[in-house]
Amino acid sequence: MAILSQSTASFSPSFVSTRSDFTRLTRFPCHVTFRRRFTVSSCFNSSKSPGAGGFLSPDNGGDVSYELHHDLSAQRRRSGSPVFVTMPVNSVSREGGRVLRPKAMMFSLKALATAGVEGVVVEIWWGLVEKNKPRVYDWRGYEELVAMACKCGLKVRAVLAFHQHGAGPDDPNWIPLPLWVLDEIQKDVELAYCDRFGRRNIEYISLGCDILPVLCGRSPIQVYADFMRDFKDTFRSLLGVIITGVQIGMGPGGELRYPSSSLEEPNLRWSGELGEFQCYDKYMLASLNASARNIGMREWGNGGPFGTGSLMHNPEHTDFFKNDGGSWDTPYGKFFLEWYSDMLLLHGERICREAETIFRGIEVHISAKLAAIHWHYVTQSHPSELTAGYYNTFNRDGYLPIARMFSKYGFSMCCSCFEMQDAIMQKINPDGSPEGFLRQLLLAARLCDLSLEGQNFSTNLDDGAFTQVLKMSKFYSNGIEKRPFSFNFVRMDKRLFESRNWDRFTRFVRQMSNGNIFRARLYSVGDIRFKAAPVMAEARLLYHLYQYS
Repeated sequence: MAILSQSTASFSPSFVSTRSDFTRLTRFPCHVTFRRRFTVSSCFNSSKSPGAGGFLSPDNGGDVSYELHHDLSAQRRRSGSPVFVTMPVNSVSREGGRVLRPKAMMFSLKALATAGVEGVVVEIWWGLVEKNKPRVYDWRGYEELVAMACKCGLKVRAVLAFHQHGAGPDDPNWIPLPLWVLDEIQKDVELAYCDRFGRRNIEYISLGCDILPVLCGRSPIQVYADFMRDFKDTFRSLLGVIITGVQIGMGPGGELRYPSSSLEEPNLRWSGELGEFQCYDKYMLASLNASARNIGMREWGNGGPFGTGSLMHNPEHTDFFKNDGGSWDTPYGKFFLEWYSDMLLLHGERICREAETIFRGIEVHISAKLAAIHWHYVTQSHPSELTAGYYNTFNRDGYLPIARMFSKYGFSMCCSCFEMQDAIMQKINPDGSPEGFLRQLLLAARLCDLSLEGQNFSTNLDDGAFTQVLKMSKFYSNGIEKRPFSFNFVRMDKRLFESRNWDRFTRFVRQMSNGNIFRARLYSVGDIRFKAAPVMAEARLLYHLYQYS
């Protein structure tokens, strides 16, 4: 069965927040002074001149100037929340050297610009950029995509994705780890996560070997750092100007977690999937064994807990997860869960430390993502969170230590499920509570003064879902000290450009920004829908022709 996506550890989860300025783009010092206001101008094709009152046209001729004015002052930024849109997974060819369907992409980006979005989120896949050989990087496709966004006056958030995407080679959006990394895993299967049944997961390299030279003489942490460093060198002139954010992948799905859940059936999670502890590769077992020996309990170091049931077991029918008398709340259970979660936290700190060093002095947001695991949130043991590496129970806060770590290194935090409502989800699974989970996470972020990036999980958003996003964003950002909040809409596809969905989306963007964040001068009159109609129609047509999903 496929598994999803996401010596004693001397790591302590007790960090102290040092952030004191809520309005800065980043805590890193900046050697370049930027003006508070700048203008990005580019030429869109049109058959009419500005003086003729022309509007955007899908024609290939003409010279109308399209100006987008972005105001970066802290005062204006606090008046609303910017919206970004995540690009399709297959935006760049599997060879990595070019943007797929560039005409459809350009018209789509133009439509997003007229809708008032702040920018786009571009996932940069390790498996495409460093595909064939270590330290040989091919950024050409992403350079082209960033240039297209820049031409449309859009900012870019880059996601450095160190994980696999898709369920297998038959998946149209399949992106594996680099081929040379897969070769190393074939030589040593212990580089892959393993559960108690011996099932291997190669979505992300096991964090048990983080600092061991197992990848052609380099450790995984060194490999990730080299990738970040080459990204910085390649896009240096755009960082802080066009590329305003960089999200660092830290696990399956780009999230800081273990790959504990089912990859192929996401709906199983909502109906109560427990997940499996991923601690049976030799590197994780060596760490567990050393930790158990250090406290004089060698018998605790031979593997994960017994009595955890099957993947879809009712937690009340398991010896480990049940509410009353479950071994999760015994000395052994506490020992194991502390070790398991501390290993994940140590992995996150290692990557945070490297990223902070590499991007120091560049005025750009650095962020990381947590998983929204909410399907056992109303139980005492929160089993699906425990197997993912979040030691969060009814009497222990598992997210505050992670938020403190992000604050220590100047990171923002990203999380999904902002559109989910308890009233709907609990019809599927009465033990789940996406709203309860999200409130706890938002509180941890507020306590640690973190900037927050919200995200949706489902792409089928109706008016109620958009209203829920607005509600949860206000829950975080309202207050005496207004916290920076932005939203990543996942993701752009042909359905977004269907008239009804487009109307909902553009209305949502205006509500999020309060009409103040983004101002576009199009040398024409009319509302956003009128101005966007030609490029929106062209984008929708091209998506249909290319079956772009």
